[in-house]
Amino acid sequence: MQVNVAGIRRNLKNFAHNYSDAQKKVREATSNDPWGPSSTIMAEIADLTYNVVAFSEIMQMVWKRLNDHGRNWRHVYKALVLLEYLIKTGSEKVGQQCKENIFAIQTLKDFQHLEEGEFERFVKRVME
Repeated sequence: MQVNVAGIRRNLKNFAHNYSDAQKKVREATSNDPWGPSSTIMAEIADLTYNVVAFSEIMQMVWKRLNDHGRNWRHVYKALVLLEYLIKTGSEKVGQQCKENIFAIQTLKDFQHLEEGEFERFVKRVME
């Protein structure tokens, strides 16, 4: 029997932080799992952007994920993927908020992260 530890941990965090359904969907779409967000979950989130309360919760979580640390680089990458999808298919407020917070997106131009072990391999190549 295979146990999804990451999923269990995510559910515990969702419960502990009392995240809304909209926030849980964003967290699922931008998880550290090694695959991209599903089109189904992104479509659900896009539909929720037309709800005033859900829109605020969604965007709050997207901005939080975009500002995550390097070791959680998948949060950042998937948040960008989700944000692009929301701009194209969600409420026009998504694009407006992106324009208002363009600095947060522009700072990602310098975002870098090395996978675990990648730095060691780089150093080894340089030393040889």
